[in-house]
Amino acid sequence: MHFLRRKLRSLLSLGSSSLRREASSSSNGTGTGARMGSGALTMHKLREWHGNAFSNKFLLFTNVGISLTLSSVGDILEQQLELYNGEIVEYCSTRTRHMATSGVTVGIICHYWYQLLDKHLPGRSMRVIAKKIVLDQIICSPLYISAFFITLGILEDKDASEVWAEIKEKAWKLYAAEWTVWPVAQFINFYWVPTHYRIFYDNVISLGYDVFTSKVKHSSSSVSLPLAKNLKT
Repeated sequence: MHFLRRKLRSLLSLGSSSLRREASSSSNGTGTGARMGSGALTMHKLREWHGNAFSNKFLLFTNVGISLTLSSVGDILEQQLELYNGEIVEYCSTRTRHMATSGVTVGIICHYWYQLLDKHLPGRSMRVIAKKIVLDQIICSPLYISAFFITLGILEDKDASEVWAEIKEKAWKLYAAEWTVWPVAQFINFYWVPTHYRIFYDNVISLGYDVFTSKVKHSSSSVSLPLAKNLKT
């Protein structure tokens, strides 16, 4: 996590340092900044930052950062809904941190999964896209749902039997929801979206699904008592 944060900070610093250099150049009346309005200059630097963020060098860290952020947002929204409905009495920051960490795990899996699919199934024909959708549903979905529960089980200090019991009890709900949402969403993803934008698209589409994921994960169950103890802030 420390290594990831350093890489993300270095990525963000590329944009900010470039903006400072251009602003300095503009104040002296030299360089491209002097000939461009402040709005055009900002757009130019945002495009430059975007190019760095989605380059091969930083793509993994960008994808993980997106997944981490939206997993956190999904849990925050779900907790606000639970507070509104009186299902919980206070917001739990530990729960959000755990969900963010699970976003890191899932983000890494999906990053390499999409690259693997495009390497072995290149092209955008209907036949290729159909194969990708089927493989995504029968391989990647069970893999990352399992990784999700295992990651949170580790963070909650559960033993293997408790994690396995929770997977058996709750994972099927997430997998069933996957089949209602993702075949159509992944058709768009595989047909129109370039590989380096796939995680971004994935996470934007799945924000509502992330809310549901948090709800399923933290719903009461036969393994919920140790969970409640470990989620206290």
